[in-house]
Amino acid sequence: MPYKEREIKKLYYTIGEVAEMFNVSTSHIRFWEKEFDILQPKKNKKGNRLFSPEDIENLKIIYHLVKEKGYTLQGAKDYLRGNKNIEADKQQVIESLSNLKSFLLKLGDELKGS
Repeated sequence: MPYKEREIKKLYYTIGEVAEMFNVSTSHIRFWEKEFDILQPKKNKKGNRLFSPEDIENLKIIYHLVKEKGYTLQGAKDYLRGNKNIEADKQQVIESLSNLKSFLLKLGDELKGS
């Protein structure tokens, strides 16, 4: 059986890594942290923010609502109060479909090459 690489996931991400993931500035992430109660990054002894995978998932939801759907910050907060679980499920489906699409595109490229 051939070796299959596992995707390595980190326990915590720095604010710089998170800002790069979402293509926004670090101040943007800090601002959202103050505005949204669902973001609770841990801080080390130096005061550096460490974002868990759960925080990243919450940021994906916030980013989707604010940047992609055009919600105001207050509108996104109000929406999340009642619909966080629904939006989290939608986000998982979107991510799964995106992964499937990239796999199929890669497979198509490999088939064309042979």
